[in-house]
Amino acid sequence: MSATRVFVARLAGCPVFDPAGDRVGKVRDVLVVYRKSDPPRVVGLIVEIPGKRRVFVSIGRVTSIGGGQIITTGLINLRRFEQRGGEVRVIAEMLGRKVAFNDGSGTATIEDVAIEERDPGEWEVDQLFVRRPKTSASPFAKGPSAYVTWREVRETIAAGEAQSAEQLIATYSELKPADLANTLLDLTPQRRQEVAEELPDDRLADVLEEMPESDQVEILAHLGDDRAADVLDHMQPDDAADLIAQLPEDRGEHLLELMEPEEAEDVRFLLSYGPDTAGGLMTTEPIIVSADATVAEGLALIRRHDLPPALGAAVCVTLPPYEPPTGRFLGIVHFQRMLRYPPHERLGSLIDQGLEPVRADTSAAEVSRILASYDLVSVPVVDEKQRLVGVVTIDDVLDYLLPDDWRSHPDDESEVTRRATARAQLATGSIPIAPGRRAGDGTR
Repeated sequence: MSATRVFVARLAGCPVFDPAGDRVGKVRDVLVVYRKSDPPRVVGLIVEIPGKRRVFVSIGRVTSIGGGQIITTGLINLRRFEQRGGEVRVIAEMLGRKVAFNDGSGTATIEDVAIEERDPGEWEVDQLFVRRPKTSASPFAKGPSAYVTWREVRETIAAGEAQSAEQLIATYSELKPADLANTLLDLTPQRRQEVAEELPDDRLADVLEEMPESDQVEILAHLGDDRAADVLDHMQPDDAADLIAQLPEDRGEHLLELMEPEEAEDVRFLLSYGPDTAGGLMTTEPIIVSADATVAEGLALIRRHDLPPALGAAVCVTLPPYEPPTGRFLGIVHFQRMLRYPPHERLGSLIDQGLEPVRADTSAAEVSRILASYDLVSVPVVDEKQRLVGVVTIDDVLDYLLPDDWRSHPDDESEVTRRATARAQLATGSIPIAPGRRAGDGTR
């Protein structure tokens, strides 16, 4: 085994391979246990394997750490990781902790932890990378940093004092929202709330959209009303509507009053539809253009960085006005069709004549059949006056059809049987529908 010092924060996301070179998963954290007088001992790695399941890999099964990758013996217990008493996750729990220097020179915050192999298969915490409080009033200034051994400092967190989550957030800054959501759900409730408090509004909004509604409600319950409203402003209107519908009615209405008027209007509009209808599933922010818009203009609109892929798969063509509810809906133009024509071609001449919109009161089961039958990623939704009010995307339908605990991955073969049954039901047209995602009848 390579005897080298490794900084834990740099291990986050590193690939894990077996001896044959096949990728097993990626590192999410390092697990240590404290000792009375010696530095903490590394007991293993928390590795995310396909299916987003986190498993424990004993440090004794790691044969090499270095070069941006980790090699194991290939023998991994696939049982889902459960943290035991006395075990501490370095990234999730140690980074951001305050320490005091034993020489009385002050305090600092842990920004990274170095581990080193002392004997074959025996790793322990070697050094801490810490940062002292800044001495300048400048908002851009940072305090001096230092490398210290475990014996030079002692951890000190005052009763009731929140642990800083800045370093944890920085370590996971490259994670996709869904992965960060899973990471937060693995934390203790207190630590999860600390991280949520320090996440930027837009980042927290993206993460909440990937969480079960019960966890969304729990996090939002601990945020101040002004902060909660700001986060809701950054969420997709349909996700914000789902979340608000789970809150007590008085708080939901209060948050709507605090939101930006335009965003609140979209959410109120969605809450007026039943949860098991196209109107209850749709998003009100599709790309809408006039019939005179060109291919070049359409492609420029779907190129936006913040646009979800499902919404970028097609543009909707309507008569003015071009905000839902629009003028009369004319049709949609798929992005692949736009790629086949010159930039100056008018989109009105490229409309898909074979795709009919659905009404806002169409059942969710019928919408799912339409998407499956015609291999679509989205379907437009119109009201009784043939005005476009939104689109239902494939991810909206999947969120609705999947069971409430779909983020909990199967641990045995019973799930395989369930999925086979579901496929058979889909094939025969008997689609199992999960209970509505929003509480009540969707009205206010």
